[in-house]
Order: sequence, then structure tokens, then C-alpha cells
Amino acid sequence: MDKKQAGQTRYPSELKERAVRMVRDLQRADPQDKNVISRVARQLGVGSESLRTWVKLAEIEEGKRPGMNQAERSELKELRKENRELRRANDILQAAASFFGAELDRRHQK
Repeated sequence: MDKKQAGQTRYPSELKERAVRMVRDLQRADPQDKNVISRVARQLGVGSESLRTWVKLAEIEEGKRPGMNQAERSELKELRKENRELRRANDILQAAASFFGAELDRRHQK
């Protein structure tokens, strides 16, 4: 498991959802308060940047903020993987065609 995946499982999803709900409720109650995220993060014992990221991702998922949602990120990841595999297969086929083409040229020259 790499570091990125380890960091993603540091906090349970229930805590993330609760923290995002708390931030939204407090922001609705007082839209002028700019310290909501840091205050909620301190109360729950999480990093303020982590909480800020969770709120941002939740807004993207709901379409309130531009960006790729989880489904789009997953699809992009799969398409990139498929693209790599197809390029590799294409390279192998090109090498095989060159090899067999050269072999046919040698047979014709005899």
C-alpha cells in the first residue's frame, strides 16, 4: 500500500461525512464566518486542510463546484489504464510485423 492510499483511510468515512455536515450547517447559520473549517477541525481532532479537502470534494460531487467527481475520476483512471495497455499491444504488434516483414524479405532474396 502506498502513502496516498494509507492517508485516505486515516479517518473513517462516517467522521468525514459528519465533519462536512457540521461545516455546512455552521456556514449556513453564519455565512460570514471564515473560521468554520478550522474550528470544526479542531473540535473533531482532524487536520484543517483535510477537512477543507473533504468539503471541496463533497461540493464537487454535488455539482456545486467545478471539477471531476469520483465516477469521472474512476472512469479517467480506467481509460488511461486501457490506453496504456493498447499502446503496449500496438508496440508489440508493430515489432512483430517488422520482424516477420524482414523475415519475408530474406526469403524472397534467396
